[in-house]
Amino acid sequence: MNVLIVYAHPEPQSMNGAMFRAAVNTLETAGHAVQTTDLYGMQFNPVSDRYNFTTVHNREFFKQQLEEIYATEHRGFAPHIETELRKVEWCDLMIWQFPLWWFGIPAILKGWADRVFAMGRTYGNGHFYENGVFKGKKALLSLTTGGEPEAYIKGGFNGDLAGMLRPVHRGILQFTGFTVLAPQVVYGPARIGEELRNQALAQWQLRLKDIFNEPAFAVGAY
Repeated sequence: MNVLIVYAHPEPQSMNGAMFRAAVNTLETAGHAVQTTDLYGMQFNPVSDRYNFTTVHNREFFKQQLEEIYATEHRGFAPHIETELRKVEWCDLMIWQFPLWWFGIPAILKGWADRVFAMGRTYGNGHFYENGVFKGKKALLSLTTGGEPEAYIKGGFNGDLAGMLRPVHRGILQFTGFTVLAPQVVYGPARIGEELRNQALAQWQLRLKDIFNEPAFAVGAY
């Protein structure tokens, strides 16, 4: 199977970096084809504007969705955006690896989604949710938090993690047709010892070995 891993962390020695490398190695060893997008490594620009395109629909007024539709019809995406689009179209499974920042995804990852998930190419014209462009593909969020598990439950110090992830699970992934798998969460890796971090990595690797047989995750119930 084909797997795309989008990695968003500035420090290669971080737990996120370790999880990213573990995923690549485990999936390749299992015989899967893996492509990666290292957003910090490639210094990806998260700002979405006319530089997304080589074509111009309206020079007087920039409406991104209309420019995306026009670019879809006229092969007008900038080369680096076209490369990322083709990766998403190629994969059977997409994994996002990131730290939870301010109860959401890092700006560089959100900017990647803003620029790459283009109307006309990845959604629109009746292609939403169950009829989405990416129907049949799976997606998984793999992340770390700053706090412990009890801080991310209903009534906990920070509140329900499912609510924090819902804008991505429902608003980006399911919206474009992906089947969402349960998130992989490592709670407070900076607060635990090396042994527990290694256990978390081993659990992640074990899960990945059978990832394509997992059922869909009930978004909103975590």
